[in-house]
Amino acid sequence: MVRWADPEELPGLVSVELAADRLFEQVGITFPPGTTVIEEAGDPGRVLVEGEPPAGFALMGQVDGHLHLDQLAVHPESMRRGIGGRLVTAVLDHARAVGAPRVTLTTYRDVPWNAPWYTRHGFAVLPPEEWGPELRALVEHECELGLEVAPRVVMSAATA
Repeated sequence: MVRWADPEELPGLVSVELAADRLFEQVGITFPPGTTVIEEAGDPGRVLVEGEPPAGFALMGQVDGHLHLDQLAVHPESMRRGIGGRLVTAVLDHARAVGAPRVTLTTYRDVPWNAPWYTRHGFAVLPPEEWGPELRALVEHECELGLEVAPRVVMSAATA
């Protein structure tokens, strides 16, 4: 069952994110050193989780008046059980509840469990001419962090 994270669960989510990130090595993607996205979150009110202890999480923020999915991670030992899909559904439901017109995210274009997976869950590539200034700045920041080690795309799903 998807639920909001408890504050004491945030440190444990680091291991979920790191384990999920290691899967990218299979497709030749190695992330630059630094803190994990969840370590920088701070606010459990931005984090949905599933499991006891959590086996997956979705970290959300706001970008250009839309809900932005900053990170979705499921521990590899718990993959292929629908956790990621339930988390995405919960993110979309939350976006509707708070009146956000769409959910945006950035992801790797060609990694099977990234853009193709999000496409199956109702997301579509958002062309650059439709990016707002905050989204454009976020993409530039991700490039500065060294995340552009493989082709990336911005995607969105309408909530209405």
